[in-house]
Amino acid sequence: MTSITLLDGGLGQEINTRSTQDKSHPLWSVQVMHNEPDIVVQVHEEFINAGAKVLTLNNYTATPTRMNRHGFGELFEATHQQAIKLMNQAISNSKVERSSINIAGCLPPIAASYVASAALNYQQSYDEYCRLIEVQQDGVDLFLAETISNIEEAEAAVDALQAFGHKTHIGLTLSDNATATLRSGEPLADALAMLASKKVDAAMINCSFPEVVTEALPHLRASQLKFGAYANGFTSIDKLTPGSTVDNLQARVDLSPEVYAQHALEWIAGGASIVGGCCEISPAHIQHLHKVLLEQGHSINKLG
Repeated sequence: MTSITLLDGGLGQEINTRSTQDKSHPLWSVQVMHNEPDIVVQVHEEFINAGAKVLTLNNYTATPTRMNRHGFGELFEATHQQAIKLMNQAISNSKVERSSINIAGCLPPIAASYVASAALNYQQSYDEYCRLIEVQQDGVDLFLAETISNIEEAEAAVDALQAFGHKTHIGLTLSDNATATLRSGEPLADALAMLASKKVDAAMINCSFPEVVTEALPHLRASQLKFGAYANGFTSIDKLTPGSTVDNLQARVDLSPEVYAQHALEWIAGGASIVGGCCEISPAHIQHLHKVLLEQGHSINKLG
């Protein structure tokens, strides 16, 4: 069969769900990391033990813009260093061979998830991505740009990564209406054409409905890029606005580990070589997906 890279799942959401703290904080899992670091270590460790080969730092909301917005700008560097420290603690606890996995730094949307109109302009985004790369790069193997909702921000992330000599794995988030458009309304085909022109290492669809990912497969194949997908398990993201909290979102009840694995197998059959999960996709989902991939004869590896 084929070599598949298995990512972890919905790290931040899983951490937030387990926290005993007030869940209304707009920096959600980053706040938990400072107040309840053991939860972060535990969730990382569970994803490692589930078989994930790419583990992402818990720093999704720790952009300069978001941290400054909520009065935590002075903790920017300390937050990223804490994320690296807790990841390494989890790896040590798990006894996994360090060389068998990737630690991935996170390049999220700078200002807000899903709301393309809140995005900064190209230069502002580029500058912030450079800061995010600088603060993480000594503690990671590679970066995942995730949940990017418009072409300009995606281009800024690619250019920043290439300026530092890093590989480019770019995750785009799509509208829920299965029209193969980014949440900005821009055609996915246009975004993929931009990524192809810059010779990125992989294009991915993430934090979108699994069904929407499946509808996007023809566009991903046509791009001739290496591609993958890691979907979310939300019912809708409409209630999440800049500065609001994940308390506003609800999980689907029809996306069991077995059902999610079937979606992922469909993506692989359609040409995907990178799969994993995003928000509401738990260690149990990744563990079952790992099991099914092996049963199907696939090999599971980290990113090259």
